[in-house]
Parts: sequence; C-alpha cells; structure tokens
Amino acid sequence: MKLLATKNYKTSKGEKLGILTGILYLAPAKISGYEVCPQRSAGCTDACLYKAGMGAFSTVQQARIDKTKYFFEKREEFMTQLRKDITALVRKAKKDNMTPAVRLNGTSDIEWTRFGIMEEFSDVQFYDYTKVLSRLQKDRPKNYHLTFSKNESNEAECEIALKLGVNVAVVFDTEKGKMLPKSWKDYFTYDGDDTDVRFQDPKGGFVIGLRAKGPARKDTSGFVVKS
Repeated sequence: MKLLATKNYKTSKGEKLGILTGILYLAPAKISGYEVCPQRSAGCTDACLYKAGMGAFSTVQQARIDKTKYFFEKREEFMTQLRKDITALVRKAKKDNMTPAVRLNGTSDIEWTRFGIMEEFSDVQFYDYTKVLSRLQKDRPKNYHLTFSKNESNEAECEIALKLGVNVAVVFDTEKGKMLPKSWKDYFTYDGDDTDVRFQDPKGGFVIGLRAKGPARKDTSGFVVKS
C-alpha cells in the first residue's frame, strides 16, 4: 500500500518551486475509529478538507481509512512502508534535481517526532500544521517545520505561538482572487495560498492567511475569520 501522495493541487504548486512533496492523507478526526486530531474543534471538524479534490471519491475516502487503520493496527509494517515511500521520493527528487519534502499530517495531527522518522531522513524537509501548542515548545528536529493553526476556540494559543515566533495559519472568508486582510491581531498576513510549502514562508511570527475552501465557506462557528 503506497502511503505518500505526490500528485495533487498542493504538490503541483511546490513542484514549480523545485520541491517534490509527498503528503500522507489519513482519515481525519475519528472517522476511522481512531482519533488523529487530538485538539480539533467543532468548527475545524466541520470545515475539514477531507472530502475536497480527490477526497470527494468514496474509493479515496476508504483508502484513507485503510491507511489510518494500518497505522494503528500494524504500526511496524506501516513505518516500514513509509520509509520505502520516503526513500523512493528522495530518489526521484535527486533524479529530477528537486528538493524532497514530506508532510505527514495532510489530514491529521499526529505527533510524528515520537517515531524518529525525521532523524532517519535528515536530507528531507518535513513540515506540518498543528493545533497542539505544546509541540511548539518542545525541541524538534531541525528539518521539521511546524505552523500553528487557528480554530474558533484557540485564539489565546495563537497569540502565544506568534510571540514564540511561530507562524499561525488563519482561514479567512476572503474570496478566491481577492486580497487577504493585511493583518490579524496586529500581525502581518502572508498569503499562504500561493504554495503549500510552509517551510519557505517568512519566519518570525507571521499570520499565514488561507482562503476558506469547500465546507469552510459555510462555516458559522467562527473557525473562518471575517475579512
């Protein structure tokens, strides 16, 4: 079972920058029977892009459920396959003269630093979004970049992250093609829709503005910020 997806609208943007990205998409929340988003809120659960793009197909949804069960029920086999996928990604990136990158939490929020995978592949740039503030306050591998994510109930945590110099992703109700707000909470907003490779964003505590997509466009919880 191949675990990393390398062909979708997110990875294609990175390829234009010379970055070959592999993304692991699991079944979010507790859809598989296993919780993979420990700090999820009602708003982000409803607005999740799980069914966006290829995720709209039932076969893709089932594949993500199967991958999630594989992770929890056959952990050793899962990690062996993940290593194979990353090795193949690195090989292809080298062949194509590109930089290899991996996002393990495409639709999850698992603490991957527990498994030592970043240390094993020190030549790969890993990156993720997280809503778990404590992960920002722990030492982590130099090749692992984290962006904190705002929901409708963690504004205080967002301000802590920003003061720590960590970028925070904020979803706005801004329409496609229109300018995002210049700032949020007096922090400059950087357009995060230009690319998904968050490790190339400016560093130092910026708001990474994202436009509401899919179910998020109908949000009433406060997860999506009015621009």
